[in-house]
Amino acid sequence: MDFGVVVPFTRHMGFTLEVFDDGHSEVHYTARPEHLNSFNVTHGGALMTLLDIAMATAARSVQKDMGMVTIEMKTSFMQPARGPLVAKGHLMHRTATLAFTEATVWDASGRACAHATGTFKFVRRLATGPRSVNDLQQLPTD
Repeated sequence: MDFGVVVPFTRHMGFTLEVFDDGHSEVHYTARPEHLNSFNVTHGGALMTLLDIAMATAARSVQKDMGMVTIEMKTSFMQPARGPLVAKGHLMHRTATLAFTEATVWDASGRACAHATGTFKFVRRLATGPRSVNDLQQLPTD
């Protein structure tokens, strides 16, 4: 399934989108050796990226033509994440400009490994291409 927008980092990480509808998302991921920490488990930064993408995708699933910008994110790590992982995102509430979300990363045994809540801003998607600029400085911030 397509993320609906090109996010090169999701390709780099190897994320696949399995659910993208009605305020819900499901993103699958298996950490590569370079994504592990010194304890040989999935690095916290990789897990935070997975949670961020799951939450943003859940928020965008209700208005797929809009962009999302992460405003705030709180993450709790509950136990080491090993093997194939699934992040399930949920849009809890939205306003005209903000989305309030949560996501949990589950391992293959069904154990919750990490959980996050996040606030995202809906932004109008800007044109991209050789004759335009898609710079974050152009995004509205209020």
